[in-house]
Amino acid sequence: MTDGVEILPVRGIGDVTPGDDLAALILGAAPWVRDGDVLVVTSKVVSKAEGRLVEVPADGPEREAARAQALESETARVVARRGPTVIVQTHHGFVMAAGGIDASNVDKTHLVLLPADPDASARALRAALRARGRDVAVIISDTMGRAWRNGLTDVALGAAGLPALRDHRGEIDPYGNELQLTQMAVADELASAGELVKGKSDQVPVAVVRGIPGVGQDDGVGAATLLRDGASDMFSLGTAEARAAGLRDAATMPETLPGGIVDPQAVDRALVTVAEMIAPGTLVRPAEVLPENGATAGLLVTPPGTSAADLVRLGADAQRLRASLAAEGIASASLPHEDGLLLALSAAGGVR
Repeated sequence: MTDGVEILPVRGIGDVTPGDDLAALILGAAPWVRDGDVLVVTSKVVSKAEGRLVEVPADGPEREAARAQALESETARVVARRGPTVIVQTHHGFVMAAGGIDASNVDKTHLVLLPADPDASARALRAALRARGRDVAVIISDTMGRAWRNGLTDVALGAAGLPALRDHRGEIDPYGNELQLTQMAVADELASAGELVKGKSDQVPVAVVRGIPGVGQDDGVGAATLLRDGASDMFSLGTAEARAAGLRDAATMPETLPGGIVDPQAVDRALVTVAEMIAPGTLVRPAEVLPENGATAGLLVTPPGTSAADLVRLGADAQRLRASLAAEGIASASLPHEDGLLLALSAAGGVR
């Protein structure tokens, strides 16, 4: 808990070039920095000092080609693409438009990449400031968009000297409820607070946030702890990309069954989804006899006739059903049957 917070701009740092001593520049512009302060430093000046620059043509298609090549080098995977806008996951794990590559506040013949290791940059800058007699915390910040919300905000790419997350899980609220999920992204909050006095065109790359408890002797684990891993990321792709991935999965569905108990309501939902797409006269009903291949339920699909066209449509309808069932978490295998096709089913979770 704090009694109040001050956010102070550091003006007069000037242009930063490769090899510059950033700690000396900061303290030269802000000798009033004191122990316990949190320095929020724009990633761009860190990148400039570290030489994270790419030389590009000043204009024309060659410039765009060079920028595309730089983006490819910084990209671990593409998350979403809409026209000229590309959102990627960088090799650091950040999900950002254009991989965080920036062409603003730099001469037209260069692009600025993100620091190679923002947490290491934060630790190094903190150590350099401590060597000059200031025991502070350091946050390396950059601007990001946010899912579901308009507008940009600054977030922490790197941090040293304070916990990036404040974990309230297990605490009891004033009403006696145990907090189960609450983890506050303190480093992101401080990065965003610092942006209020830095701005985007005022050439104020550093802000000092004063009055924050928890600035400690240890560097801490850094801002990497703020990154959500793939297993817990429920929104790892854009809408169009997720749809495309689903179509690819539908085209390559395996025929093996894990043996989990099938929820009849999930089957009903899958049938409703494709009801208007099934050929007129095709009959879909529960199978009375199941194969011994891990199936815990089954659907018998009978075509309206035995012509070549009916049988071709039977295969298409069965594939539509399999895709719809897969969307409900139901694995399937298609087997020949004297009345048409038997879709053997089991829950993808594999729990009997």
